[in-house]
Amino acid sequence: MQKIKNIAVIAHVDHGKTTLVDQLLQQSGTYADHQEVQERAMDSNDIEKERGITILSKNTAITYGDHKINIIDTPGHADFGGEVERVLKMVDGVLMLVDAQEGVMPQTKFVLKKAIELGLIPVVVINKIDKDGAEPDRVLDEMFDLLVALDANEEQLEFPVLYAAARDGYAKWEMEDENKDMTPLFEAIIEKVPYPTGSPDNDTQAQVFTLDNDNFVGRIGITRIFNGKVKKGDEYLLVKADGEKTKSRISKLIGFKGLERMEIQEAEAGDIVAIAGFNDIDVGDSICDPVNPVALDPMHVEEPTLSVIMSVNDGPLAGTEGKHVTSNKISERLEKEMETNIAMRMEPMGDASFKVSGRGELQIGILAENMRREGFEFLLARPEVVVKEENGVKMEPFEHLVVDVPEEFQGVAIEKLGKRKAEMTSLTPMPDGTVRIEFEIPARGLIGFRSEFLTDTKGEGIMNHSFIEYRPYSGTVVSRTPGALVSMDNGEAVAFSIFNLQARGTLFIKPQDKVYTGMVIGESARPGDLDVNPLKGKQLTNMRTSGADDAIKLVPPRQITLENAMEWIEDDELIEITPESIRIRKKFLDPTKRKRMARDKKNLEKS
Repeated sequence: MQKIKNIAVIAHVDHGKTTLVDQLLQQSGTYADHQEVQERAMDSNDIEKERGITILSKNTAITYGDHKINIIDTPGHADFGGEVERVLKMVDGVLMLVDAQEGVMPQTKFVLKKAIELGLIPVVVINKIDKDGAEPDRVLDEMFDLLVALDANEEQLEFPVLYAAARDGYAKWEMEDENKDMTPLFEAIIEKVPYPTGSPDNDTQAQVFTLDNDNFVGRIGITRIFNGKVKKGDEYLLVKADGEKTKSRISKLIGFKGLERMEIQEAEAGDIVAIAGFNDIDVGDSICDPVNPVALDPMHVEEPTLSVIMSVNDGPLAGTEGKHVTSNKISERLEKEMETNIAMRMEPMGDASFKVSGRGELQIGILAENMRREGFEFLLARPEVVVKEENGVKMEPFEHLVVDVPEEFQGVAIEKLGKRKAEMTSLTPMPDGTVRIEFEIPARGLIGFRSEFLTDTKGEGIMNHSFIEYRPYSGTVVSRTPGALVSMDNGEAVAFSIFNLQARGTLFIKPQDKVYTGMVIGESARPGDLDVNPLKGKQLTNMRTSGADDAIKLVPPRQITLENAMEWIEDDELIEITPESIRIRKKFLDPTKRKRMARDKKNLEKS
């Protein structure tokens, strides 16, 4: 029987998980001498590379001595908590990374809480000890306090601690030790992480925790084998979460080594492999012995807290830039996403629109960005929180928010968050001259707050949040103050007209951009929307006047990205997303219809 260790690397965003996995891969001798490997090799898709974040949990395997170590790299953003939750069930230990300067953050608490509940013993790695502001002793105290607060048992409280600088490729047991290599970390994994329970002689039990797709063999389930053996070509029983059972043969069995996958003939208890041959395989399904099937508990993933309506583009420029524009195509793409992403939900709403629910703006924004790159064109409404009703009481999701701001900006941060119904729970001065303030805030209050927060703190503020629970509804929350500048004509914008509109507010368009009636072309300097004409050219006469032909000076327009558009729009606005552009428009393009709707809304509020 082979010696196997299964570990997940968990941490808050940007604390160095993927970089650490890189070093483990390199120093274990998994790569061949001639193999060229790029930085953060585990972040494989385009958006992960561009943003430097992990979105999907991924697994790799390394050999160290006579041990095989299966490592799963997980995301650090709260929006991808669903990815972390299901992975922790598949491992026997966790490497809990924490930044030696930032210390314990909201997502550190979230992932550690899940690991403690499952009875896993954390190997704490205090990373980035080479930073100028590093305080490993303080961070170690914070980790201990957090484990006590999470009701960790005695065994979990005696966690091993290592100090590391993953970027420089070393880890050590004591701060005084020499900076050499990752050997102490390998030793910690071998000594401290338990071996998998279960025996290859028992009846087969395996569970799927991630899905993959292959154009030749169809759906692939990445699976942890808890008991027994799995052989290529043998028949097994697939038990779904609802109890439905289907038999099928394993057509392909794939093992992992480094970043490569290789076909294998059989695998046994404790290993993590990829299995093909089951058409309707899903996350959480069990693969069992057909003679004596014993299914494993289905997975529970926390419910989505944010939803958004996605619909077919019906604007005047529809179909001019995108390849996939019909509701059938959008529906197919969303269904494909739901197959592999268990933390999201989708329901058709009729009239060619779909309600997509997820864990946060980032998760929904990344789905939209992926679709855009694939040639889709669609409309996106303002994100809304998922509200529940319990015993006749309206309940909404609340978030735990942590902001780190320079001292001079703490007043403005507290004031702005107060308007958004946030309650301050603690304020801690940090050694680097910043202040860490913690709040409990309705998830609604965070929609559209990030860009305002960055402006208020001159780009120096850092905010992180994670879901706490559902609580009674907390009344209305302040939204955007400035109105929108709305185009009143179709055509191409003219420099002369844009020059004259600059005094009215901040513009989103430049000369020669296509505009249409009802499209939002800028942010007004005042509250309330303003209809403007960006197509008005200069009146030409045959009279010459001195100074009339001075060069027009245009202020560069504000760049609209998908994220800041989702934060900026109000309930009566939509984002038009195409492979080439992102535009903001009103739900009702006709100005008279808009005025009538606004008037009806006002009358309704009065009554």
